[in-house]
Amino acid sequence: MRDKSLHVVSQVLFAISVVAALSGCTITPLGTSPESYNGAYGAYQTNGAANPVPAGFYRVNPGDTLAGIASAYGQHPQDLARWNGLAPGASVTVGQVLRVAPPTAAIQPPPPAPGVGAVAQQGVLMWPLHGPILKQFAVGNSKGIVIGGRIGDPVKAAAAGRVVYAGNGIEAYGPLIIIKHDDSLITAYGQNSTLLVKEGDAVTQGETIGQVGVDSHGVASIQFEVRKDGHPVDPLEWLPRAGG
Repeated sequence: MRDKSLHVVSQVLFAISVVAALSGCTITPLGTSPESYNGAYGAYQTNGAANPVPAGFYRVNPGDTLAGIASAYGQHPQDLARWNGLAPGASVTVGQVLRVAPPTAAIQPPPPAPGVGAVAQQGVLMWPLHGPILKQFAVGNSKGIVIGGRIGDPVKAAAAGRVVYAGNGIEAYGPLIIIKHDDSLITAYGQNSTLLVKEGDAVTQGETIGQVGVDSHGVASIQFEVRKDGHPVDPLEWLPRAGG
C-alpha cells in the first residue's frame, strides 16, 4: 500500500514539476545526525561525507524502492528507470547509485544553490504554527525550519492551495502534508500527530490541516519547508516578520 501511495504522489508531483533536481542536504530533528535518515521527500540521505554522491544522484538505502525514490525527488518512476537503464518496476539494491534528476540537469556543476532565482516575498505565507524556531534553515544543511509547539496544537495552511500529499508514507517526515500553491510554490508540513485533510482537498490560507506531533526525540514540533521553482528556500523569508 505504501508503494502505491508513493507512486500516486510521484505522478502528481511530476505532473506539476514541483521538484526537479535536488541536492543531498537534509533537515533533521534536533539532536539527530543526517546519517540516521533514509531517502525521503526532500532528499533525506544516508550518504555520509566519506561516500558522497554527485548532485542529481542518490545512493540506495535499506527499504528503498524505485517508486519511493522517484516520489522523494518528484520524478516519475518510469523516467527514473530510463535514466538508469532499468526496467520499469525493477528492484534496487542497497548501495546502488541512481540518477534522480534529468541528465541535462544533473550534470551542471555546481548545482543551483537553494533559493537562487527565487525572489522571496515576505509575508506571502502565514505561520503554520506560532512557536519557537527550534531549527533554522541553512543552505546545504537543512531544507526548512522546525517550529516548536504543543502536542495537538492546530497546524495551519500557510497559503491557499491544493493538497497533493497527505499520509505516512515517508518515514522521516512522519505524518506529512504537502500543499501546491501554484506552479512554482509548495509547502510541506511534517511531524503531525493528526492529518485533517486528504489528497485533492482545496484549502484556504489559515485553514487547520493537521495537529502538532512529536519528533523522534519526543519534542513537540513540526517540520516546515517551502520550495520555490523546485528549490528549498528559507521559510522565514516568506513568512511575516517577528512571528506576525
